[in-house]
Amino acid sequence: MPTPHLPTLLTHDWSMGYPMTPRTVRLARLHVRRRLTMWSWAGEIDDAVLVTSELVGNAVRHGRLPGHELWVRLRELEGGVLVVDVSDPVRTLPEVREEAEGEDGRGLLVVARLATRLEWFPRADVGKTVRARLVADTDRQLIDPYGTGGRPGPA
Repeated sequence: MPTPHLPTLLTHDWSMGYPMTPRTVRLARLHVRRRLTMWSWAGEIDDAVLVTSELVGNAVRHGRLPGHELWVRLRELEGGVLVVDVSDPVRTLPEVREEAEGEDGRGLLVVARLATRLEWFPRADVGKTVRARLVADTDRQLIDPYGTGGRPGPA
C-alpha cells in the first residue's frame, strides 16, 4: 500500500512589494537578511541574500513596466527549506546561460548553482515569478559530533 504524501508545513511567510528602481536591490537584501535572522533560519543566510539580490536585480533590469512593482516573498517550509519568489510584471521567461557575456548574464547562473531548484512560471494575472529553493544544512552540528574526524573517541 503506498504511503500517503503528507503536505509540507509552512513555518514562516513574508512578502513585500518594491518599486522597480536600482535602490530596491539593496533594500531587498537588507530586508531578507533581517527576516532570515529573525526566523533563525538554519541555512546559509549569505547565500539566500545573494540569490534574492540576483533575482531582484534581474527583475529591476528586465521586468520593468510602468505602473507596476516587483514582489519578493520568502517562505520557510518544514525541514528548513527556504523558497524565494521574485515576481515582476513582464511575462518574458528568463534563460540560464552557461557562459556569461561580459559582466551581464551571470545572475541566474549564480542562483542556479546556489539553489537546490530554480524555476519560473507565468502568473495568472500579470507577469511571471522566478522561484529558487534553498535547503538549510540542518545536519551541520552532526557532521562530526565527536570532533575526531568522524571517529568516536574511546569508550
